[in-house]
Amino acid sequence: MRILICDDDLSITQSLSQIIKTYFNKKKVNNLDIVTFNDGDSLLSDKSQKDIVFLDVEMPGFDGIYVGNELKKQNDSVIIFIVTSYLEYLDAAMRFHVFRYLSKPIDKQRLFQNLDDALELYYSINQKIAVETKYGVTSVLTCDIVYVEAKGRKVIVHTATADLDSTQTLQFWIDHLPQATFFQSQRSYIVNMAMVTSFDHELIYLCDGQFTAYLTRRKFTEFKKAYLMFMESKR
Repeated sequence: MRILICDDDLSITQSLSQIIKTYFNKKKVNNLDIVTFNDGDSLLSDKSQKDIVFLDVEMPGFDGIYVGNELKKQNDSVIIFIVTSYLEYLDAAMRFHVFRYLSKPIDKQRLFQNLDDALELYYSINQKIAVETKYGVTSVLTCDIVYVEAKGRKVIVHTATADLDSTQTLQFWIDHLPQATFFQSQRSYIVNMAMVTSFDHELIYLCDGQFTAYLTRRKFTEFKKAYLMFMESKR
């Protein structure tokens, strides 16, 4: 996991780095790389992996709002924290779906709680699952799965680029896909709510209508609630 901290105040980057190291040591996460920058230009010039980013707003050169927008254009899955003393930037930060807004000075316990949420989101985005087929095993990111469909005796895992005939049961997929992201919309369908474009009382449209899945009428209200909660969690 690669974490980037960008702030022109050296004391803030040092303090954040130490708190983050303490948190991940407690979580026994070892593959951690923390990189610090003192301006947005340098951060944007960095072409390496970016998983979690902590951004100050007022910095020399590009400000944190501009940098955050650019990072989201490059990778919509990047988890961004805005760290600042200026609350007037909150609305601007929310427009590019900042993950959390932290006030200076940093509250260690609040940051730990927010890192719990960030870690859960990170794993849901980067979680891989093994799809067993009669030809072997294919590893896919759960976030790349559009929906899972039981069709007769077959279970098909649909991604945007391939359909995989899984030898695992539909119940396996119900049990192993993250419940915060996936919903069983009908007896034979499990949909990825991150892929939903729209839905009505009978159908769920995914990936701008490239795919459709059935939604039973008795599950419409439950699905609507789950979907709205999912969307709210991404704000």
